[in-house]
Amino acid sequence: MNIGKKLSLSLLSLLLLLPVLTFGETETASAAAPKTKTVVGVSVATLWKTPGLARSIDASSLASPVDMTAWTAAMNTTAKRRWLTGKTETQALYGQEVKIVQTRGAWSQVVVTDQATSKSRYGYPGWLPTAQLRTVPAADWDGSAPEAVVGAKTAALYKTDGSAKLLELSFGTRLPVAAQRGEWVEVRAPQYGTAKMRAEDVKVTAAGAKEAQPTGKQLVDTGRTFLGLKYLWAGTSAYGFDCSGFTGAIYRYYGIRLPRDASDQFRAGKSVAKADLQPGDLLFYAHNDGKGSVHHVAMYIGDGKMIHSPKAGRTVEIIPTATKGYANEFAGARRYLD
Repeated sequence: MNIGKKLSLSLLSLLLLLPVLTFGETETASAAAPKTKTVVGVSVATLWKTPGLARSIDASSLASPVDMTAWTAAMNTTAKRRWLTGKTETQALYGQEVKIVQTRGAWSQVVVTDQATSKSRYGYPGWLPTAQLRTVPAADWDGSAPEAVVGAKTAALYKTDGSAKLLELSFGTRLPVAAQRGEWVEVRAPQYGTAKMRAEDVKVTAAGAKEAQPTGKQLVDTGRTFLGLKYLWAGTSAYGFDCSGFTGAIYRYYGIRLPRDASDQFRAGKSVAKADLQPGDLLFYAHNDGKGSVHHVAMYIGDGKMIHSPKAGRTVEIIPTATKGYANEFAGARRYLD
């Protein structure tokens, strides 16, 4: 057997072993119900392409707890925000489940299990400081309890006696409900066991029941609350969205999980003709006059207009679908409601 064939067989063997090497478990091991899960333990965790890329102004996003307000304020020029392009991958919210792939020094590579992507069948990959992760009892995070879903742009998480604020959480954060008492909702909180939130800041989903499907108007109205919010590459939170982070967050608030990236969102849903567009449908844009790779997504709001989070240096805005630079790159529309 020649050297080329040996190398080819070695490479094939390695590729076949990757799923085992990556997650460090066999089918037998994975069949056993885990006693714990790993979740995000900061209000918003930013996942990076690789460790060691961050600048000094990114320090407040790498801490535990993070200070998202300070971080986004520090990026006070378009150039500082554009710098993140290709360096950050996505974000995960407090309590969102991840799986650890590997650890390198103070960093862990994880996949966000409920962010579907063509990059990995396990979830959206990226690196974050290990200090931003927490281990929780799997029984508390098994999806069987009602969930408190943050509907305000941001909401405070308080100690169980209501005496002090623990964290500021983003829109879309989902936490298991332990109890409801008047104007307070008691929730499971990774590093605190239980904590409280104001009932006015959250909606509570029914345990084990599919969430009621929103109307197109509800989706659009929710999107409108973020008008003027600065674009953030890889952003999925109320501190800044990228284009698909914006559309995905709006749908996720209503219990509809879209793939993470615009190109994957385009592959999901039902195709809709331009003449049949309804509020809440998503509009996709591609290079090469709409015939190339998808690079942008917006939400149709009716009357020939769309709402989107366009790019660094811009904010969530409403513009006509006929706007130059978009109309010529229109690739198609998708609907995710029945």
